[in-house]
Amino acid sequence: MRVAVIGATGNVGTAVLGVLHETSEITSVVGIARRMPDTSVAPYADCDWKSIDIAAASSESTAVGQLTEALTGVDAVIHLAWLIQPNDDRDLLRRVNVEGTARVAAAVAKAKVPHLVVASSVGAYSADESLDRRDESWPTTGITTSHYSVDKAAQERVLDRFVDDHPEVTVTRLRPALIFGADAASEIQRYFLGSWMPLQLLQSGHLPFLPVPAGLRGVQAVHSSDVARAYVASVLHRCPGAFNICADDVLGAQELADLLGHGRYVELPPRVVRTALGLGHSAKLVAADEGWLDMGLAVPLMDSSRAKLELGWRPQFSAIDAARVLLVGMATGQGAGSVPMRPRNLDQPQAAQSQSKNYSAGNQTTSKSVPDIDIDLLGLYISDHLTGATAGAERIERMAADFTDTPVFAALSELADQIRREHAFIQRLLEQLGLKRRPIAEAIAWTGERLGRLKGNGAVLNRSPMTMVLETELMRSAVIGKLGMWQTLADNAEGLGLETSQFAELSENALHQLSVLDAIHEYARGRAFRSDQDVYDHDSDSSPIKAE
Repeated sequence: MRVAVIGATGNVGTAVLGVLHETSEITSVVGIARRMPDTSVAPYADCDWKSIDIAAASSESTAVGQLTEALTGVDAVIHLAWLIQPNDDRDLLRRVNVEGTARVAAAVAKAKVPHLVVASSVGAYSADESLDRRDESWPTTGITTSHYSVDKAAQERVLDRFVDDHPEVTVTRLRPALIFGADAASEIQRYFLGSWMPLQLLQSGHLPFLPVPAGLRGVQAVHSSDVARAYVASVLHRCPGAFNICADDVLGAQELADLLGHGRYVELPPRVVRTALGLGHSAKLVAADEGWLDMGLAVPLMDSSRAKLELGWRPQFSAIDAARVLLVGMATGQGAGSVPMRPRNLDQPQAAQSQSKNYSAGNQTTSKSVPDIDIDLLGLYISDHLTGATAGAERIERMAADFTDTPVFAALSELADQIRREHAFIQRLLEQLGLKRRPIAEAIAWTGERLGRLKGNGAVLNRSPMTMVLETELMRSAVIGKLGMWQTLADNAEGLGLETSQFAELSENALHQLSVLDAIHEYARGRAFRSDQDVYDHDSDSSPIKAE
C-alpha cells in the first residue's frame, strides 16, 4: 500500500511515519508538509516529500491541484495538518483547519483515493458534566468558547458533507484524547505554555503543589505511538466512521499531582484559573488562551471500545505513563528533526537538520596552544558576531511568526531554524575555545531588536506592506556579515584545531540563505509599493521560493 500523510512533521505525523515504516503492508509513504524536515534522519527518511501549503497562503485551485498531483496513485490519505498557533488569528486558523480539510477532501476525490483518514478530536464533542464514558454517537457540536473545539466541530461538518457527496470514498475519523510523547515535549511547551518557562525545574520537583480547577472530572490522554498505531490500523482495516482513541485510565487531580513526586494539589475556583490564564495569555506569558481550559473541563470522557473491537487496537501505554514521559521530555527539552518538533536545547543530536547541522567546535583551546593567533582579538571578533547573531536570530524568528499567513512563511521558518542552530554553534565555539562572551552586549542587541518592533513603517493598526521589504534587507546584511565570519574562521581553523570543511559548508549555507532572502525580497518589493498587489497574500497561486 502507498500511504500519504498530510501534516507529517508534527507530533502525530512524526509518530505515524515511524509506525508506517515498521508495517509490512505499507510499501511507500508520501510525506506532505508546508515546512520540510531533515530527510536524512528517522522517521523522515525513506519518504517521498512534497512541500504543499493547503490553505494558509494558497488559493483553493493551487492547493487542490498540488494535492491532487501528490495523491494520485495513493491507496490511503491520513490528514493530520492542523494549525494551533497563532492562537489569536482566527481567520488564519479557520482557513487552514476547516477550509484546509475541505481542500484535502476535494483532492482525495479528484485523485480517486479510496480511503481518507482524518484527525478529529475529543474537542469536537459537545459538553458533558457526567462521569459516564461516551461513545462515538455523542453529539459533535463543540464547546463554543474554545476556538479549537469550534473548528473541530466545523471540520466534522465538512466531513459529513463529503461523505454524502462522495460515497465511493471511505472516510474514517479518529477522535483522540490529549496526545503525549517525549519527542513532542518542546513543541507542546511552545504551543501551549511558552518558550520562556523554566520547565527544566521539573526535574528537581521545585513546584510545591499543583494548582487544579475545582470540579475537574479527569483528563484522558494517549501516547503518541499508540495514536499512531490507531491511524495505521485504520488504514489497514478501512473501516468507515468515527473512533475514540484514548488510554483506559483517567488522570484526576491526585494522579496529576503524583506525577510531580509530591502528590499535593490545591483546588482553585475555575473562574479564578480562567481569569489568570486569560491575563497570562493577554500579556503573552502563556501561549494558550481560556478556551483550552473551557474545553478541558467540558468535554466528555470517551469510551474507546469501538476502536478495540473493529480496529483491533489496544493502547500499550497508560495515560499516566504518557503524561510521565511528556513531563520528562519537557524537563529535558526533548524534540525531533523537524521544525515544529525542534528540541528546546539546540545542542541535542536529534535537532540536527541536513541544511543546518550541529557543527563541532573542536577541543578546548587556549591562547597558550595557538601561539600564531591573537586569540584574544579573535575572541573579541567572534563575540561581536555573536552579539549580531543574537539580534539576527530574534529577527528571523519574529519574521517567520509575523508572516505565517504569507507564501514566504515556510522558507522563513526553515531559515530561522538554521540561524538558531548557527547561533548555538557560535556560543559553543566561544565556550570550547575558552573565550569570553559579552552578555551585556548580547542583552542590548536582544533588547534593541525588540524595541525595533515598535516602528510602524507607516502603519499603526495593520501590518505595513513595507515591513517585509525592510526586514528582509536587514537580514540580508546580517547574513553577509556572518558569511565573512565563516570565511575568517576557515582561514584560522587549522591553527585552532578545528575542521576547515565545516566552515566551508557554513559559508555555502550562508550563500543559500542569501539566495532565499533575495527571492523573498523580490516578492516583497514587487508588491509593497503597488496599490494593485498585496504582500500579505492569503490566496496565492505560487510560492516565491522554488523547491530545489
